[in-house]
Order: sequence, then C-alpha cells, then structure tokens
Amino acid sequence: MSFNGLGMTPGNLSRLSDAVTRSVSPENFTGEPGAGGRAAEGTGAPYGKDLGGIGWKVSPSVRIEPGETFTMADIEGSGAIQQIWMTPTGRWRDSILRIYWDDQEHPSVECPVGDFFGMHWGTYAHLNSMAVCVNPGSAFNCYWEMPFRERARFTMENRGNEQMTLYYQINYTLTGVPEDAAYFHAQFHRVNPLPYKEVFTIVDGIKGQGQFVGTTMGWGVNSSGWWGEGEIKFYLDNDDEFPTICGTGTEDYFCGSYNFDLGKEAGGYTTFTTPYAGLHQVLRPDGRYKSQQRFAMYRWHIPDPIRFRQRLRVTIQALGWRSGPRYLPLQDDICSVAFWYQTLPSAPLPTLPDPDELEVL
Repeated sequence: MSFNGLGMTPGNLSRLSDAVTRSVSPENFTGEPGAGGRAAEGTGAPYGKDLGGIGWKVSPSVRIEPGETFTMADIEGSGAIQQIWMTPTGRWRDSILRIYWDDQEHPSVECPVGDFFGMHWGTYAHLNSMAVCVNPGSAFNCYWEMPFRERARFTMENRGNEQMTLYYQINYTLTGVPEDAAYFHAQFHRVNPLPYKEVFTIVDGIKGQGQFVGTTMGWGVNSSGWWGEGEIKFYLDNDDEFPTICGTGTEDYFCGSYNFDLGKEAGGYTTFTTPYAGLHQVLRPDGRYKSQQRFAMYRWHIPDPIRFRQRLRVTIQALGWRSGPRYLPLQDDICSVAFWYQTLPSAPLPTLPDPDELEVL
C-alpha cells in the first residue's frame, strides 16, 4: 500500500510518498509552488531596498490593527497541518487564535495565543515537549498533526489597543486522509476566582466520538499553602455523578509527586519539562508587586489517549490544607486549554470572555 505521509515517526522517515509538502507564511500566503519570496511590499521592504528588493526578506511578518481579524492561512484540499511556528507581539491574551476545519462555520480551536502554547501568565517560560515547544525569546512551536479533508483556515484576532506584529509559518502536507482520522480541537477556559467548594471544569459539552489528548493549566494561588491536592476526573459517555477515570492529585496527574517540592534547602518548587508532562513555570513573589505564586503545567496523552464514543467532561478539584489537618477548598485563579480530536460536526465552543476578564493581573 502507498504511504500517505501522515503519522511521521523516526521509523517511517525512509518511506517514499506521493504526499506534497507546502508552507504558508507572510512570504507565501497561498502556499503555492514557486510562490515564495516574491513579495514587492511588506514589513521588511525598507531594509532590503539596497539589495534589489524582491527576494530579500521583503515580507517576513504581518501587522494586525486593533479590532482586526487576519486570515493567516486558507488551505483547500485534503491533507494535514504538521508544524506551526509563530512569534506574536503584544499581550498574548489579546491575540485570539482560531482554526476552522472543512466548511464548519464555527471554529474547532479558539484560544488566546499564549495559552495555546502553555504560556498562561504572559511571560516566557521554556517548554520542551513532543507536542509543543516554546523557545527563546518568544518562539511558539506546535507539532500536533491536524488532518483536514476539504479546507483548513487559520485566523488571528487582535483584541488589544495597539497594532501587533505576527511572524508565522504553517507547514502542511496535501495527501489522502484516512476515513478514521478525527479533527483537532482546543478550548480555553478561565475562572478567577473559583467559587468556594466548586470544581474547575477543564472542558465540557464535547459531543461525538474522539480522544482527549492533553491539557495545559495555569494556576494562580490565593493562599499560602499547598494548592494541588485536588483530583482530576474524566466523565466518559454515560458517566453521571461519578467518573470512569479519577486521578489521585494535581501534581500526580501532571506526572510529578510530593508537591513538585524538593524542600526549602533545594529550592522548593522545581520546574521540569519532559516529552509528555511538565511543570514548566513557577512565578514567585518578588517582595514588591508580584505577590502571588503562579504555576503553569502540561500533560499530553500521546501514548495514552482517553477515548470517548459519545461525550466527554473533564474537571479538577482545587484543594489545599487547613488546620486539623483537613482539606481546604481553594478560590484560585485557574485557567486551562483542553486538546482533543473528534468527529465533525462538533459543538460550538463557549464564547470567550472579554479582554478585561482574560487579562493576566
């Protein structure tokens, strides 16, 4: 059987395929063969005029005005997104990434751009994993394979008050897509503060067949103690009051243990970044204005996707300790991005809050 060029691993890199490689960027908005580097105007034009203009980095980026939504890519055909790189300026919570598959009117991905790449607190943190890499100084990289059958459309909305500059490149292949390939989805959610004795919902309202493949979380604590005793729960299909999957603690789910804490003498909370899980950011009080500890974590279910046939809901408890000892329901600033694949049509994603509600304070 011929190889369609999808599902790339070191074990199949030697296989030939009729799949074709394409790339969309400000130097080739259409991805067409031989159409790259032909721009006569662009953000780099003033710097290459002494070199003859065309072909000398004339259009490496785009500028998006406040209130404008820019179409980054509009790809027709059958294939899959294989890698995305971008670096946006401005406040990352003000830049909204949306991805549409085939001709579904509502997006399958709607997320502030920083949060999509695990940067929940508006500042850089190194993240090195199989699915997402964030490299110095603000290089966002995504390696989720994203199949499509008719069309793939990417947009970026600037909800800020200032013009933003966006550098980006979307690498993809045009090829046949298997009948059983599902569509990539991602949804952002934030609650600040979490009401007392309520659980945080990572995602709800997923309908269809698919698999949950991971989450990133930002956790801003509003108390002085440990914050991660809560259990994550996956309610699959017909689960009602009780879930099929129930984790043992927040740090356990993110593949750490004992509070991510090596002790005061060893530096306390300790970051780590691995192929499938990590605590990649710890922000500590500075003794002046940065008064609260904030954390960012990720967990990818790449070797262990959580499969559902009809519906899915995922929640996590926010629990610390009070005297007794007894559990303390926390009222923290919590956000997440859920990642999953599913069949189309998918349910519309909940409306994002306005910029003031999204702002990192």
